[in-house]
Amino acid sequence: MRDLVGLVVLGCLGIAVLAGYATYRVWAQGERDERMPADAIVVMGAAQYDGRPSPVFAARLEHAVELYRAGVAPRLVVTGGKADGDRTTEAATARAYAIAHGVPSDAILVEDQSRTTLESIRAVGGVLRASGLDKAVFVSDRPHMLRVLRMAADDGITAWGSPTGTSPIESDPLRQMDATIHELGALAQYFLVGGAS
Repeated sequence: MRDLVGLVVLGCLGIAVLAGYATYRVWAQGERDERMPADAIVVMGAAQYDGRPSPVFAARLEHAVELYRAGVAPRLVVTGGKADGDRTTEAATARAYAIAHGVPSDAILVEDQSRTTLESIRAVGGVLRASGLDKAVFVSDRPHMLRVLRMAADDGITAWGSPTGTSPIESDPLRQMDATIHELGALAQYFLVGGAS
């Protein structure tokens, strides 16, 4: 019985150490802005309300448009499909936002079928390769960046991250904690079974 308890304690300690390290990696990556000249800027989709981006999505889009205006890349890739009951896609909402903020329509590439981060990254990889592009700066929230970049690298994309610093998540500790826990679970799922939300 004592040996079993010892094994359980060691197992719990191991899990705690692994979770602590993963949390550090999530936040360390989220603190880095790696923007550099690339072929495209990819903005990860988020909730939209009948063509109006949610505050989280608007923060991502604002940052992506700023990168485009700064000359980081000549192409902007917008992503995201539609949830059940939606009349439009996240990508269509993002495209309209970008055009309204000065990005030429012919500079925008669209991926509008994905419902998860993994689906989005794989579809973006196809969009980039079809256009002869392979280097991209990805825009999302800080907690999301590690998973996005790992998936992009696994798909053969040369990827850098430029997280938005204006997301509503930034000013809400509870949302930060919730986002971090979500990322830890999604990373574990991705590494263990190759799938993630």
